Amino acid sequence: MLTLTEVEALARAAHEGRTDKAGRPYAEHLRAVAEGVRSRGGDADQIAAAWLHDAVEDDALTEEWLRGAALSDRTKAIVLAVTKRAGETPQAYAARIRATPGALLVKEADLAHNADPARLAVLDEPTRTRLTGKYARMRALLGLDEHA
Repeated sequence: MLTLTEVEALARAAHEGRTDKAGRPYAEHLRAVAEGVRSRGGDADQIAAAWLHDAVEDDALTEEWLRGAALSDRTKAIVLAVTKRAGETPQAYAARIRATPGALLVKEADLAHNADPARLAVLDEPTRTRLTGKYARMRALLGLDEHA
């Protein structure tokens, strides 16, 4: 099995040269989500999934690679659960996350970092407004507002 240090290095390498919407190195987002999972009490499987949560969706790694990787079945299931699929409705996406043990915590940490006001502040107003609404709708679909 890959260690968390190896998973982190692999995720950083897979996203090398990529930036987020604010132009920051994408690895900063991965680190923030992994730390968010850790601080919310997540376990090693969830932390590994946090490092890899966007890898398949962003074509940084293939689903085939993930299936063959030296990772727990639970980590693989979480990564696949949080990977958006073409043409998928937000409702179907949220249902899959809620149905996959451990995935909700990873998505919660992802949404928390995506919706960080400091991160959003550098974006133009239309983008900030669109993303704020998008993240709030997903939190509601996931039932995360029930815990607030």
